Amino acid sequence: MKFKNFPIYRIEWVTSSFLIGTALLSLTVVPWFLWTQFDNVEGWGFIWALFIFYYYATGFGITLGYHRLFSHLSFKAKWPVKLFVLLFGAASFENSALDWSADHRIHHKHVDEDEDPYDISKGFFYAHIGWLLFRLKPKPPVTNVKDLEADPLVMWQHKYVQWIGLFVGFVTPAILGWAYATARGFANPGMTALACFLIAGLLRTVVVQQGTFCINSLCHMFGRQPYSTNHSARDSGAVALLTFGEGYHNYHHEFQHDYRNGVKPWQFDPTKWIIWTLSRVGLVQDLRRVPDSRIMAAELKEKSLTLGKDIDSLANRLDARTRELKAKTIATAHELAKELALRAEGLKEAATNKAEVAQETMVELRALLNQAAGHLEALRRADAGSAA
Repeated sequence: MKFKNFPIYRIEWVTSSFLIGTALLSLTVVPWFLWTQFDNVEGWGFIWALFIFYYYATGFGITLGYHRLFSHLSFKAKWPVKLFVLLFGAASFENSALDWSADHRIHHKHVDEDEDPYDISKGFFYAHIGWLLFRLKPKPPVTNVKDLEADPLVMWQHKYVQWIGLFVGFVTPAILGWAYATARGFANPGMTALACFLIAGLLRTVVVQQGTFCINSLCHMFGRQPYSTNHSARDSGAVALLTFGEGYHNYHHEFQHDYRNGVKPWQFDPTKWIIWTLSRVGLVQDLRRVPDSRIMAAELKEKSLTLGKDIDSLANRLDARTRELKAKTIATAHELAKELALRAEGLKEAATNKAEVAQETMVELRALLNQAAGHLEALRRADAGSAA
């Protein structure tokens, strides 16, 4: 977006002042405080432990609460879980669960379209934070969260979200720091309280927010698309590390109601692990998960589409002699692409009819995917050798 077209009249002044102000203070005041006052503050172990607690508590307030529980109804939760995520979700200063969910549901309905609140086609800055700093259009009436409007806890948080966020996110860390310093007999409890405010309050807020914003920006720009290329969402293991498992965004956009984002056993998704653990102790229930056959069908279909395109692209770049030597590999890969498409349709039909798919079949299909990857890798090596 060109600066001359910057919509001054659309600036959200309160939101912009808060987001820019907290970021600037975190980049200036916090480092200055650490550099000049480190020796004057006691209880650094407690201060950083409080930062870690708040980082995870507010992070899970967004991922487990705002996102998977309220936006996508991926599971049902008892009131203690709801209260926890509503309190610490407010302390992340990302608006109320009601408003957050309304925007997010619109994003899924209109991803990559003009109606998408954080449409990546408007650029990295807009998708990351610009959509919060200013509105290109007047915000439409909220009509897609009737289910949440019927929840008294959600509406209580919506009504008092700024006050809850201020008390839980900023005041409470300072109080805890002062109480800890007093109990330990520190000489200057006020400095410990100030450090808790700056580190566990201010700095933590900015870190958690920027992690959340990366989902809207980086995960629509960089990463793999193993389940669909019909939208810009991508899987990023690196972003998952920053966002408690939210980085597997291509999967999420295909299967948004699944309580898991990192669906593979090796993928980092602590939000999924906590939801599952809470279900074991009866605090959450009715976990929604996509059948393995549907997931495999999506992978097979996408691989069948991309395999043919990649083979043709690689083959066209090979010189005549290399293409002749690799003719069998090229033909086999094309046949494999057709088989993957057929198997994908069969799995999709089985999932629709809720038919059981044998584990042996799933293992066989996984082998086909690996075989497809092997053919592509062989052609890429041949392409690299031809170019050399």
